Amino acid sequence: MKALATLVGVIVFSPFAVAQTPPNVYEAILVEDTPKTTNISTEELRRVLREKTATVFDVRTFEEYAIDHIPGAVNVAGKPGTTREEFTSDVDQIGSIVKGNKAAPMVLYCSGPYCGKSKRVADELVEAGYRNVRRYQLGIPVWRALGEVTEIELEGIQYVLGRDQTAVLIDTRDAEQFRAGTTASARNIPASRVEEVKKAKKDGRLPMEDHNTRIVVFGVDRVHAKAVAEALAKNSFHNVSYYPGTFEQLRAALE
Repeated sequence: MKALATLVGVIVFSPFAVAQTPPNVYEAILVEDTPKTTNISTEELRRVLREKTATVFDVRTFEEYAIDHIPGAVNVAGKPGTTREEFTSDVDQIGSIVKGNKAAPMVLYCSGPYCGKSKRVADELVEAGYRNVRRYQLGIPVWRALGEVTEIELEGIQYVLGRDQTAVLIDTRDAEQFRAGTTASARNIPASRVEEVKKAKKDGRLPMEDHNTRIVVFGVDRVHAKAVAEALAKNSFHNVSYYPGTFEQLRAALE
């Protein structure tokens, strides 16, 4: 009985037990055997982007980057001679962006835990003498799954309109502007009334039958489009991208 009392006391009153906190998915990283470069968590990447403490490189092909990328990420051309299957970003071009600074902090990401692109590029950068290379190996899939949005380029929108018949386009301009003319099949959720996202879940403007449906958001400018995109992501739509340019730029590209 005495031993049991002591054991119970340890469980209840141990300072270590009190100090422990539940696991936080935003702080999780991908654990690897003998990695050459450090993996960072989603929260660490958020901090890097917010504080601009490193250059973030999307080391996928330009086509992949154009369709969706983490806002603030930079893309470079592929290494000469590499195939699509074994694509590797050109380390020399990365070097030119960081002005040859071997101590320049950089973060690489690609298409998720099983994508080899960021590992290949990171290894080449280390071999070239770069000393501050980290990876967000969780990549685009986990970034989205944790409620974040991505940016899409004009080339990506053109690809989506030509290939993805299930995609939903959201125009965030005011209703009057929307009625005066928009892109084909676009639906309206004004940025000035972002709370309408909840209403749009009920009236058919949003794809409630499949929350993985690709949603592309555009509007007057980046600020308005991003605000609505983030509201959609917080309402369990996890394949949301926004176009950072203006509606006029989008319309000119699609004409």
